[in-house]
Amino acid sequence: MHKFDLSNRFYYQGQYPCPVCRHGQVTAMPLMEAFACDFCQHIFTTNFDKQLIKMADSQLPLTWYWNGNQWQGIQGEGTNLSWGYLLSGAAFVTFPTVIVALGAYIFPTAPNSPLSWLPLLWTILTPLTHLLIVLWLVVEYYQLPLLLYLNALRRRISLD
Repeated sequence: MHKFDLSNRFYYQGQYPCPVCRHGQVTAMPLMEAFACDFCQHIFTTNFDKQLIKMADSQLPLTWYWNGNQWQGIQGEGTNLSWGYLLSGAAFVTFPTVIVALGAYIFPTAPNSPLSWLPLLWTILTPLTHLLIVLWLVVEYYQLPLLLYLNALRRRISLD
């Protein structure tokens, strides 16, 4: 099992940094047996005996343990993308780009035509849009609060 600093254990009345957004504080919810982050609004279930916290509002079984100072992710608990997902994402970005580029190469436009720039633009936009789709799916799957992150960065920059 994990080694804990017994002087700084995770307990119900405490306030801890959020393991998801790393900006907010995780505290107990009133009249509930759960914790919530005041920044990203994620809800967590707890296991005080094992010093674990698990994200309850996600499809993934994201789990962290308290080492006395900070949260440590537990490997193999859904925190990493598998090779199949990574290869699928790479193929989703690469294959359409190759098809569009081959089409532009095999069937070139006339050099003096008014839309001769379009195949190049289409070839550049294809991987960018497909990469944005993959990133959007990752953000949605992990339920990352991007707007809250951007607002926090804006506030931090304006204070500096």
